[in-house]
Amino acid sequence: MQVTMTVNGEEVTKEIEGRLLLVHFIRDHLGLTGTHWGCDTSNCGTCVVLMDDEPVKSCTVLAAMAGGRQVRTVEGLEVDGVLDPVQEGFMQCHGLQCGFCTPGMMLTARALLDDNPDPTEHEIREAISGQICRCTGYSTIVRSVQWAANAESESPVTVGGAS
Repeated sequence: MQVTMTVNGEEVTKEIEGRLLLVHFIRDHLGLTGTHWGCDTSNCGTCVVLMDDEPVKSCTVLAAMAGGRQVRTVEGLEVDGVLDPVQEGFMQCHGLQCGFCTPGMMLTARALLDDNPDPTEHEIREAISGQICRCTGYSTIVRSVQWAANAESESPVTVGGAS
């Protein structure tokens, strides 16, 4: 079957099998390997991408279900050479160690901040609760999201470069 979707702002059309998972479409058909494939059971959350601005575990979504939709991967966070505040926050506050869960965490954080620009620590922890990090103990991840929220509230420029 043929599927067309917009990935990181670019429309893509590919021939796929109907049973192909979105995570495999992104990695194998588009070569965007920032989306990690972990447990394949939706438990770990390493495969989180944004579909129509909502976090989804791409190991539980068929690529065909993303047809006609907007998909954003971690590669789509950086715009014109400028890191998203979430990426910057993870760098500044050491929100990653091995980096395996990081792309999914960043996309979940981006969706949270888009919906709630000033989340509490509890709200951040609740937002990332569907994802497993075996390295950081989550404290640095929470601080990274808080850093990004503070950076965005202090900046006159909104995400994506528009003012």
